[in-house]
Amino acid sequence: MPKRTRAGVLTALAVVGLTAGAALSAAPAGAAPKTPAPKFLAASELPPHSTGWTADKVKGGIPEEMQYCFGESLLAYTSSYRTFRTDLDTGAEQLNVVVGNSAKAKALATRLDKDVKRCVTRMNAAPDVEADYRSYGSLPVEEGARVHGFATRASWGAMDIHLLSVGRDGGTVTVVQWGQMGDFADAPVKAFKKTTTTAVNKLY
Repeated sequence: MPKRTRAGVLTALAVVGLTAGAALSAAPAGAAPKTPAPKFLAASELPPHSTGWTADKVKGGIPEEMQYCFGESLLAYTSSYRTFRTDLDTGAEQLNVVVGNSAKAKALATRLDKDVKRCVTRMNAAPDVEADYRSYGSLPVEEGARVHGFATRASWGAMDIHLLSVGRDGGTVTVVQWGQMGDFADAPVKAFKKTTTTAVNKLY
């Protein structure tokens, strides 16, 4: 994603302190035992975009775009992610977290769902930023998934819209986030739900 694209999608989040230490990217000692590596979405499985999508290589850790909302909840787990880019102002990330067993994965997914709402509240508490949240319900895939949306507006005029989902298959949790400049009217909710369903089904 070009620098102007990244800035466009994440401007409001940066204002409220999108910072986290590099320690978030490292798996701690005593992390969950190894399991088969979960699979990631392909670029073609993202919501359609006029310029198409490009997928980066899978990396270990937590993407910067998710650290502000989820960093503390993910410290104890092994995770990996893939970033997706377009030629315009739209980007996406998928994070896979291998927790180790179904009970712990369920607890983590529940916590991450709550983190989305808490994150929007934190954004609203920041000066010069307003954020609105919408729930787009749950999806009947594997052990379940839930879809969220939030829009941010900065005092200088920047407007960003994000869709985010948390899904689970056994002992693994996946988080998919899509974002671009715009508002709720610009969000491809139906296509994103399809992407989320694919992401969860594809894990194993």
